[in-house]
Amino acid sequence: TMSFGAPVAPAPQLVGSCTAGTTDRLAPADHCVQSAGGDGISSLRWSSTANHLLSTNWDGGVRCWEVQEQGGQIRALPKAQVNHEGNAPVLDCCMSPDGNTVFSVGADKAVRMWQLGQTPPNNVPQQIGSHDQPIKSVRFLKNTNMIVSGGYDKLLKFWDARQPNPVAQIQLPERVYDMDTSDSLMVVACAGRHILTYNVQGQPQEHERKESPLKFQSRCVAAFPDNTGYAVGSIEGRVGIQYATKVPGKESFAFKCHRDGNNVYAVNHIAFHKGYGTFCTVGADGIVNFWDKDNKQRLKGFPAIHRTITCAQFNAQGNMFAYASSYDWSKGSSQHAPNTPNEIFVHHVQDEEIKPKGKKSGYR
Repeated sequence: TMSFGAPVAPAPQLVGSCTAGTTDRLAPADHCVQSAGGDGISSLRWSSTANHLLSTNWDGGVRCWEVQEQGGQIRALPKAQVNHEGNAPVLDCCMSPDGNTVFSVGADKAVRMWQLGQTPPNNVPQQIGSHDQPIKSVRFLKNTNMIVSGGYDKLLKFWDARQPNPVAQIQLPERVYDMDTSDSLMVVACAGRHILTYNVQGQPQEHERKESPLKFQSRCVAAFPDNTGYAVGSIEGRVGIQYATKVPGKESFAFKCHRDGNNVYAVNHIAFHKGYGTFCTVGADGIVNFWDKDNKQRLKGFPAIHRTITCAQFNAQGNMFAYASSYDWSKGSSQHAPNTPNEIFVHHVQDEEIKPKGKKSGYR
């Protein structure tokens, strides 16, 4: 495993929500998104139909920007914001395939729905479902037009936005830590290192339940764009590539990442590039890596930004990459500096950074 980075730069001066200088981003030209929120950034999502970027935040906000790219130059314009009831932390969001509706979940134990372009009463999105504990993850199932939510109450619940009661619910072995979907595949990572896969082509059917291939707690999971499997990341600087269906010539494997000597960091988020099937990992070490699972190669390792990176996402077209830097609590309250900026950046993705390079053996 290689390590990157330079000596820690002096703390930048705060200017609004974007800091002065460019040592806090992957590349000097990366655009700093204005009004990124007042607390930790828990998720980022792009619309599949337009360059609308969404974020959820521990300050209770769900925010939307319109992002424009021209000749590699990027601008993000704040469009709208709603807040969960009582400004309860929002932990995840997703969008309907037409890009018009946002679904969000969090510590208020509610599944909420927001029509973009509309201001809901009291600026709180409409509640369409609930759990008995905070809700960690939400996804839209396009084959059945259902919304699925996974909570700390060890339940998956499936919602039709027009009905107050869940259409179905599934008991899980443990709390949901993360989940993802790709067409007919849904993968759920739970506490206790349980991983469950489902076929969600129609009525949800359990495909397989297994123990994570990684020895430590699961932090994130992402479904392959071709629906054949998933990547799971752990708190111990490792990623497992798992096939849910047999693919000729492909075997499941795991690799180390986000490590520096004896220091081991959490893999906070994994996101796939829909065009190439390559993916990113972001970590508590402030590093973003781009990977090619099929050729077992690291495509790009960016210099460390010296701040934990909590989440990231490629846009549908694949030419923009949003990432959030805010404290991830991986070192507890002792390392929390109240003035740490919570920032979102958008990187213009060069084709050569993310495109598969061809066959090589072993991760480099």
